[in-house]
Amino acid sequence: MSVEDALVMILAGGEGKRLFPLTMDRAKPAVPFGGRYRIIDFVLNNFINSGFYKIKVLTQYKSDSLNKHITRGWQLSPFLNQFMDLAPAQMRTGGSWYRGTADAIYQNIFHIIDEDPDYVCIFGGDHIYKMDVSQMLDYHKANEADLTISAIPIPISEASEFGIIEVDDNWKLTNFVEKPQYKPKSIPGNPDMCLASMGNYIFDRNVLLYAVMRDADIEESSHDFGKDVIPKMLSEGRDIYVYNFKENSFPGISDAERGYWMDVGNIDAYWQANMSLLNSNPELNLYSKDWPLRTFNHNYPPAKFIWQEGDRVGMATNSMVSEGCIVSGGGLSRCILSPKVRINSYSQVTESILMENVEIGRYSQIKKAIIDKNVLIPPNTKIGFDHEEDMKRGFIVSPGGVTVVPKGSVL
Repeated sequence: MSVEDALVMILAGGEGKRLFPLTMDRAKPAVPFGGRYRIIDFVLNNFINSGFYKIKVLTQYKSDSLNKHITRGWQLSPFLNQFMDLAPAQMRTGGSWYRGTADAIYQNIFHIIDEDPDYVCIFGGDHIYKMDVSQMLDYHKANEADLTISAIPIPISEASEFGIIEVDDNWKLTNFVEKPQYKPKSIPGNPDMCLASMGNYIFDRNVLLYAVMRDADIEESSHDFGKDVIPKMLSEGRDIYVYNFKENSFPGISDAERGYWMDVGNIDAYWQANMSLLNSNPELNLYSKDWPLRTFNHNYPPAKFIWQEGDRVGMATNSMVSEGCIVSGGGLSRCILSPKVRINSYSQVTESILMENVEIGRYSQIKKAIIDKNVLIPPNTKIGFDHEEDMKRGFIVSPGGVTVVPKGSVL
């Protein structure tokens, strides 16, 4: 089926408080991931690879780096009626910023009216996954649904951490509960699993316009799709169907990738998702030619490893090293390096994420750390070995023991 009749709206204004300090100067969707990507690249690639070329990116919180990334790296063809437009918060409907996901759409309702699509895809910009969205749109059309929600099966024991969806035998929505403290209804035919909302929606255009305009007039509403709009639609008997993300496939999919979806909402989840890329058979394959992952390309030289005789060895094992990096006589193990990182002689870095333009001084030792961009680590520095000392120096230590050095820190 055609996707030409669909408009895409990406919610990319999230503050990402749980990812602080990585979100100290940037929106959550703009946080780097996997060395050379941004988190938002994954949802954008999903739509482009699925054939959707009419995309609005709704921004708000500290969006400068996100704006630059999209305008410089994601240029579509207006000649073919393709666009990747930034839609910054403009307070067009009043004197407030976005008060919730539904309000973000309401404040940009003129985009929907101007483009006049039959369907509107509303997806978040802050999760890591691959998805052929055209299959979800086909499912929406086949069911003649007012709204289709994508969901992922999870163990019932984890239900209290997610917005949980309950369905009947036809996968029509029967209940929507935010982080339930009771045992929710299981998936039909699978008593050990329930459905977690991915926060991705496909609406019929007129249904969406009516729903968000009505919600905007309700003062006590939190103006959120999951908390307000969808329960209201459900109570009115609207045809709301649930799409099983586990059944989605895309060209080149591996068994490990089927159903992979990661919420990198906190430091430990973010660190673990990055580290999992280093596995020999990762759940997320960045190297597939059939489902390419595009991003802004830097004009930097190739990575270089300087090896000399004796104990001065430039080496990286089980690591990902981006362009422009120089590993000069230091050692890396299970690390991810963004562009223009320099590792100097006799230093050792393990299980760490080093962002753009980080330099590690001689004889330094770094373990299980995230070092944000533009940080110079002086010689003979230890990070990640003594968490109390790390915190005294102004670093953040996560519950899982990951030390985060904020952007631009002076040591």
